[in-house]
Amino acid sequence: MTRFIFVTGGVVSSLGKGLASASLASLLQHHGYKVRIRKLDPYLNVDPGTMSPYQHGEVYVTDDGAETDLDLGHYERFTGVVSKKSDNITSGRVYQKIITRERKGEYLGATVQVIPHVTNEIKEFISNDLEQEDFVICEIGGTIGDIESLPFIEAIRQFHNDNGHDNSLFIHVTLVPYIASSGELKTKPTQHSVKELRSLGIQPNILLCRSDRIIPEGERKKIGLFCNVQHNCVIQAINANSIYEVPINFYNEGLDKRVLEYFNLDANKTIDLKMWSQVSKHVLEPEGKVVIGIVGKYTGLADAYKSLNEALSHGGIFNNVKVELKWFESEELNSSNTSSLLANCHGILVPGGFGERGSEGKIAAIKYARENNIPYFGICFGMQLAVIEMARNILGMQDANSSEFSNCTNSIVGLMTEWTTSDNTTEKRSKNDDLGGTMRLGSYEAKLRKGSKIYNIYKDEIINERHRHRYEVNNKFAEEFENKGVIFSGYSPDGLLPETVELKDHPWFIGVQYHPELKSKPFEPHPLFKSFIDAAKKIQR
Repeated sequence: MTRFIFVTGGVVSSLGKGLASASLASLLQHHGYKVRIRKLDPYLNVDPGTMSPYQHGEVYVTDDGAETDLDLGHYERFTGVVSKKSDNITSGRVYQKIITRERKGEYLGATVQVIPHVTNEIKEFISNDLEQEDFVICEIGGTIGDIESLPFIEAIRQFHNDNGHDNSLFIHVTLVPYIASSGELKTKPTQHSVKELRSLGIQPNILLCRSDRIIPEGERKKIGLFCNVQHNCVIQAINANSIYEVPINFYNEGLDKRVLEYFNLDANKTIDLKMWSQVSKHVLEPEGKVVIGIVGKYTGLADAYKSLNEALSHGGIFNNVKVELKWFESEELNSSNTSSLLANCHGILVPGGFGERGSEGKIAAIKYARENNIPYFGICFGMQLAVIEMARNILGMQDANSSEFSNCTNSIVGLMTEWTTSDNTTEKRSKNDDLGGTMRLGSYEAKLRKGSKIYNIYKDEIINERHRHRYEVNNKFAEEFENKGVIFSGYSPDGLLPETVELKDHPWFIGVQYHPELKSKPFEPHPLFKSFIDAAKKIQR
C-alpha cells in the first residue's frame, strides 16, 4: 500500500521544502522503505525549459527527457532514485491537457471547470505511474496564500478525503523569525500561515519550523496549541552548516519517527546514518582548498547552477578538499583582463548556456586556461566554445564561430537538425520550431575512445549521460583538429555527434556536450568532477 505525504510551505518562499522532502525521503529509505518524490508547480509555463534561470533557477533534466524543477535534483542526489517525466507537473501542463481534451470534445459538452476537471487531473498525476512505492512525497510549489496554488491545495485536500485519512499526511514548512530588537522568536507568522492552510480545508499533521536558532520548548508548545498540532510534531529545522547535515538533524529531531507513528508503522528502529555523517565531515573538515573559477552569465543567482555547485562540492568531498567557487560574469572578461582576474584559480569551468551574450568572455577564459595549463572543464556550451577557441587559435580559423550567433564561413558549431533517440527513432528540428521541448533532451549513450583521458576517467567504453542542447560541434573539422592534438574522444554510437573533446598535451582540458553534474551525488560523486578537482589540487603556483 502506498502512503502519501504532502509538503506545503508558508510565510515566505525558499524555506527549503525541496530539501526537507529529500531529507525525509532519505530517512525513510534508511528504514527500508521504497520512496518516490514528486513536485507540483503552480506556474503556467508548461515546463521551466523556456524560463530564464533568474526566474526559476536551473532546468533539471531527467533520463527520459523532461525539463523539470531544480528540486528534482535534490530528490535524486539525496535518494538515488531516478526521477521521471511523471514526477513533475505544472499548472501549464494541466491546463494544456485539459484544453486539448476539450477541443477534441472529450468532455461531451460539459462545462470545463477548476473543480472537478483541474483538480481531477492533479489527483491523477499524484497517483499515476507508481511502482509499488511505500511512500510518495509530493511537494507543492509556492507559498500558502498564493492564488495560483489554490487548485493544487484543493486537489490534495480532496485526495486526502478520497484515499482515507490514514493513508496521507500533511507537513507544513514554516518560518519562526528572530526579531533582534526585541530579542524574541516570533510564532505569529507560523500561526497565521497554518490558519490560512486550515481555511482551505487542510490541517497539518507536522510542522517544520525554520529558524536560525534553537526554538525553546515553550515556543514549540505554543505553536502546537495555537496550530492544533501535537507539540512533539512541531519540529525545529535549524539552519545547517551544510545541506548534507539536514537528514541527520531531522533524524535527531524525530521527524522520521513522527511520520512512521502517524502511519502506525514501526518507529523504534535505529538507523545508521554513517553515510551522511561522513559526507558532512568531509564538507566541514576538509584537509585543503582549491579555487574553481566559474565563467557564466547567470552568476547573480546561485540556483541557476545548482547541480553544478553540488557536483563540484561532491568532487571536493571525494578529494577531501574544500571547493571555493569564484564567480565571473562572462561579459566582464576579455583578453586583457583574464590573467589578472583568473590568476588565483586552480581550475576554470564554463557551464552550459545559450546565446551570444558573454560568449567572447568565456572564450577568453578558455584561451587563458589552455595556454597556462590550468585544468579546464567545459560543459555543453562550454565544450562548444572550447572548440571554437581552439579553431581560432590553433587551427587559425579567425572567423570560427557558432551558427547560433552568426552566418560565418566556418560554423564550428551548428544547429542540430536530426538525431537518433534512445529508442532508435529519428528526431528532426529546424530553427523555426518552437523553443520549448525541441532540444536533444535526456539520457543518451556515447562511445569513448580507448586510451583517451576521458576513457581512463570513466574506466568504461560506453557511457550514458543527460543532454540538453540545440547545437552541436560540426564533425567535418575533426581530422584537422586531430592533427593539432585536439582529440574528439567520444562520439554518439552512430559516430556522427562529437560528445567529448580533450587536449592531448595539457594536464586536464576536457569538454563534454552533456551535463554530468545532473548525475553526481554526495555519496557517489561523478567521475569527471572527481578527476577535475584532483587535477586542480595538483596545480602548483
